[in-house]
Amino acid sequence: MRIVIAPDKFKGSLSAPDVCRYLERGLQAAAGNNLDILRIPVADGGEGTLDAAVGSGFTRQSATVSGPTGQPVEADFAVRGHEAVIEMAAASGLALVPQVASGGQPDSASATTATSLGTGQLIRAALDAGCRRIVLGVGGSANTDGGAGLLQGLGARFLDAAGNELPAGGAALANLHRIDFTGFEPRLVETRFVLASDVDNPLLGPQGAAAVFGPQKGATPQDVELLDTALARFVEVLAREIGFRAERAAEAPGAGAAGGVGYAAIAVLAASRRPGIDVVLEFTQLAHRIAGADLVITGEGSLDEQSLLGKTPMGVARAAAAAGIPVVAVCGRTTLSPDQQQDSGFRQVYPLTALEPKVDICIAEAGSLLEQLGKNILEELANPAPADGIGTKEPLNV
Repeated sequence: MRIVIAPDKFKGSLSAPDVCRYLERGLQAAAGNNLDILRIPVADGGEGTLDAAVGSGFTRQSATVSGPTGQPVEADFAVRGHEAVIEMAAASGLALVPQVASGGQPDSASATTATSLGTGQLIRAALDAGCRRIVLGVGGSANTDGGAGLLQGLGARFLDAAGNELPAGGAALANLHRIDFTGFEPRLVETRFVLASDVDNPLLGPQGAAAVFGPQKGATPQDVELLDTALARFVEVLAREIGFRAERAAEAPGAGAAGGVGYAAIAVLAASRRPGIDVVLEFTQLAHRIAGADLVITGEGSLDEQSLLGKTPMGVARAAAAAGIPVVAVCGRTTLSPDQQQDSGFRQVYPLTALEPKVDICIAEAGSLLEQLGKNILEELANPAPADGIGTKEPLNV
């Protein structure tokens, strides 16, 4: 029997490769190591995208870049031929803010001064590696700087009225007078960018980067107002430098992604925005690699209504359905009703909370619980219970 395991991470607990590993242990234990198992970790374009790339044949590389508050960080990216996958959180993620990394909460200072500079430096490292097609997976960012830091990492200079370079962060853009592109990275002309993001917010206004995502990064109501005004100034000055497309890009769906990095990617790097799961499933070649499988197992930490809007499990389920392969889901917990599970195409959903009702224990012991779920999946699919309205119940040949 051939089984493909293609989950996302269990956020706060296990990476996608770890989920694959523990599930495989349980499956092989139940089958006496007689299974042909293919592990394909996947993601939706945010955190975990790098793991998905490496699990699909990309080579992990690293570079020392500036973190969101200026501290040096060692950030990984992935390379395959002339293609690179960059996970923004590795260089500019909220988890890299010192107080967040030590278990605290982001504060107002980091919300207004955090920069995406390291992401621009990581792009430069990918260019140095010979890459000319770059997938930029955004999500989990610390900054609300409109991608100004990213552009600085690629050689742009942001100047005030006196010709001095601005300090880092979104708030400083309120004093922006001119952007000097004379030292901008020339290799970008021959480089294509894909912005992997499910966020469709514009850059500015009540649905923009500062208003919607700023508070998650520690911004106060006053900070949100300041940041939105500063980002509007950025758009105004950039429009003088590159033309009307800078104004149009501010209104584009996805411009507000990752604190406005989506804006800089669309306006300056001419990035095409695509749903993250579609991008990941493409470079992992999931549709091709599941051909001939008897079962696909997907999942994520919390399987809920948000999952139905294009998260990883739904993308995998669609690919399995197109190939006529049964698919089941594993998760930490689920709020989906039996009807929603069935409508989503899952033959069955297996939450860890069915084994251990306490969520904190599920998080702490997710690995061993997933092993047990692996055993349960084979046993239940080989000897299905009477139909209960959730999926189909014909036995699989295990």
